[in-house]
Amino acid sequence: MAGNGIEIEIVNSPREVAENSETIITVLPEPAHVKSVFHDILSSSLSLSLSAPERIFIDCSTIDPSSSREVANAVHRKSQGHFFDAPMSGGVVGARAATLTFMLGASLSSGHLLERATTILKFMGSKVLYMGDQGMGLSAKLANNYLLALNNISTAEAMNLGLRMGLNPMKLGQLINSSSGRCWSSETNNPVAGISPGAPAANDFEGGFDVGLMRKDLRLAMEEAGRVGAKLEMADKAAEVYDKVAARYPSKDHAVVYRWLGEAV
Repeated sequence: MAGNGIEIEIVNSPREVAENSETIITVLPEPAHVKSVFHDILSSSLSLSLSAPERIFIDCSTIDPSSSREVANAVHRKSQGHFFDAPMSGGVVGARAATLTFMLGASLSSGHLLERATTILKFMGSKVLYMGDQGMGLSAKLANNYLLALNNISTAEAMNLGLRMGLNPMKLGQLINSSSGRCWSSETNNPVAGISPGAPAANDFEGGFDVGLMRKDLRLAMEEAGRVGAKLEMADKAAEVYDKVAARYPSKDHAVVYRWLGEAV
């Protein structure tokens, strides 16, 4: 029983969840995990006790669009429901405050099911942005997280530079966040403890967006860039930084780049 009185039933497999639900939400780390879960769900036809045309799968994982489309095609080919991609942005802070932004990819022909998915996602976030057909939510997420990967490094470098030049960290943070350098990494997830209330920096970089996942998202963005022929000048160096930081600080929030910079000099 959840603290708010809602009963939660624990089951033994993803398939058992799908058998007894009209809406199934998945959030998994890697493409292989998503494929494995849906292989289990689609191993045979699901129960008809729930109407398959009304069943929706909302995958909030950050994976590559091609893998998402592969899973979506399997769901639709077997007539087991509708599959939408809806990766999220906002981090642990946004999740706790229910202020996440979801990037929704789905066919407009989904009609009222698209509206239903949007309503459900708004229980967890403040914005649901329709990005286009299935897979486009992930395309948007990878573009966004490529920018996040660079902003995070740049913020860490700027704060490290300023402090080494003798600036007061709080004053520097205030200046950046009221000037042209302002970004999510500087304002909401600043790597210097005390500048962003509730940020992982104040908790030894625990409880945030894992640097390993940041590394994974950057890799996915680079792979998509290669596929579509988009030039990413900063990608290789950023990937090198995250490889080193993830090896040094596994499971820490990605802002731990700041600590690594201090050690690297």
